[in-house]
Amino acid sequence: MGSLWNGERVPGMPTMWPLWLLASLLALSQALPFEQKGFWDFTLDDGLPMLNDEEASGADTTSGIPDLDSLTPTFSAMCPFGCHCHLRVVQCSDLGLKAVPKEISPDTTLLDLQNNEISELRKDDFKGLQHLYALVLVNNKISKIHEKAFSPLRKLQKLYISKNHLVEIPPNLPSSLVELRIHDNRIRKVPKGVFSGLRNMNCIEMGGNPLENSGFQPGAFDGLKLNYLRISEAKLTGIPKDLPETLNELHLDHNKIQAIELEDLLRYSKLYRLGLGHNQIRMIENGSLSFLPTLRELHLDNNKLSRVPAGLPDLKLLQVVYLHTNNITKVGVNDFCPVGFGVKRAYYNGISLFNNPVPYWEVQPATFRCVTDRLAIQFGNYKK
Repeated sequence: MGSLWNGERVPGMPTMWPLWLLASLLALSQALPFEQKGFWDFTLDDGLPMLNDEEASGADTTSGIPDLDSLTPTFSAMCPFGCHCHLRVVQCSDLGLKAVPKEISPDTTLLDLQNNEISELRKDDFKGLQHLYALVLVNNKISKIHEKAFSPLRKLQKLYISKNHLVEIPPNLPSSLVELRIHDNRIRKVPKGVFSGLRNMNCIEMGGNPLENSGFQPGAFDGLKLNYLRISEAKLTGIPKDLPETLNELHLDHNKIQAIELEDLLRYSKLYRLGLGHNQIRMIENGSLSFLPTLRELHLDNNKLSRVPAGLPDLKLLQVVYLHTNNITKVGVNDFCPVGFGVKRAYYNGISLFNNPVPYWEVQPATFRCVTDRLAIQFGNYKK
């Protein structure tokens, strides 16, 4: 028995479309600028391993892969022309579609429409798809969404609508939504109430939009209990002060932030990871990091800092600090580690200081007395 390939049956090839599709979507889920471990769920691992500047994870809010065989009866005879349908997965990507296709089986749980020419989502485009779990609309030309387009999607948990032409957050998002990826659009404003009723929302990726600090209306995130938020590659000049206080991860890399003032981080005491790389930060006010008692990772690479930020020794759980590619000229013996023993609860497993004008031969060995291994320290390679 063979499989269909571009409409023809290839002898000897096993029928593996679901595995192929899930593998493709796994690759999509790991695409920059936001990565997660799998398409079906995202987990905050206990170990909190060292991440690079473009990596991150959300928190486990679902039970993982849904039991596709037990959700609803099967309507396997229905499949839009040109698409591939198997095990409640409908894959219609890269077909040059101008609109959402008709005749989608009502038991569909995953609908992949990425890389098409869709410009509008109409009122009845998803009619009858009440069991849909994930909707992928990445890389289309969507600029208009009917206010009731998502109304039938009562079980939708993942909406990927990045790389389109949206100028606003879609209205009336399903209350079941857990993860929203809307990066690389044309959104300039996040109005109050746009996320109203989204009590299950855990993760939002909205980088790559021309958002300024003034674009966030007061109360824009009211009611949300987010774990993960990324607003990278935008036009922020400071840390927004009205984001959800439940955040464990906040990524504001590739913006135009110039300073961290005393109370900028006051609201975000639950942060594990803070990403501020690739900004223009020259100054971090003394005491500003003291509001982050649970911080594990701090990314401040590719900025304009002239010294190691004050307060790092007081962060008892801090394990990873990225400070490479700054203007740091001196590293003090107590810049990273507290004085005395028993104060720090977790040793560093990563400190990057390379590409700074630091005469590393002058740095005292005791500076890194609370580091797990000398290989965890990255020095040198400075070029004027």
